[in-house]
Amino acid sequence: MELVFFYILAAGALLGALLLVCYFRNPVYGAISLIFTLLNLSGLFVLLDAHFLAAIQVMVYAGAIMVLFLFVTMLLNLQEDELGGPRYGAGKLLAVVGVAFLTWQLAVVLMRDSGPVPGFDVKTLPAAQMETFGTVEQVGRLLFGDFLVPFELTSVLILAAIVASVVIAKKRI
Repeated sequence: MELVFFYILAAGALLGALLLVCYFRNPVYGAISLIFTLLNLSGLFVLLDAHFLAAIQVMVYAGAIMVLFLFVTMLLNLQEDELGGPRYGAGKLLAVVGVAFLTWQLAVVLMRDSGPVPGFDVKTLPAAQMETFGTVEQVGRLLFGDFLVPFELTSVLILAAIVASVVIAKKRI
């Protein structure tokens, strides 16, 4: 039964990411489709017993950041004629073929019969590390310890994007 849920959630995430987000010309529809994709990814985290990551995925990404993106996109107030016509072309076809090829290569490497891929085998982790793996405490230690600088740089990058979009929208008002 778990495998069935995995395939449903994986198909939903791929459908949302590949088709819906890239298909819509209107950025608001694309952002809503991205929320659909993020909710499917949250379901995949639940299947991996990473309930904390699933909750954070919904609260932080699907909740806060996507609302922020929608707010900024709606602040820009793009009209239908400003979006341009449909953008079909060789570039999109090439991108789809490239993503399909990379996905196939990743599946081949991860499903090979010659043993586990080095670095991806969780059976080699010490038992003490496995007990704390994915807990709130462990995630907090990593986020505010080893990954503090990338965490802060991400927040500065998001702030710069917000300021830039407000400046662009201010010129139109």
